[in-house]
Amino acid sequence: MCLAIPMRLIEITGECTGKVDSGGVKADVVLTMVPHASLGDYLIVHAGFGIEVLDEEEAHIRLELFRELAEAYQPQEEQ
Repeated sequence: MCLAIPMRLIEITGECTGKVDSGGVKADVVLTMVPHASLGDYLIVHAGFGIEVLDEEEAHIRLELFRELAEAYQPQEEQ
């Protein structure tokens, strides 16, 4: 199974490349599939490619779901 993570486009680094950020994790991405992406947009990123532009509300909903999943899988401290 593969996950595609919502990440914010923070820099255009070339004609079809950019840099994205999610929670302080930064990555370089290819923007060929989202040529209309602008700085500040949230992108679905998979395997180094921006594959979809999300509106900000939808991005926050998805990021919150990822946070909830991460919390659910954290080892519980023994009482």
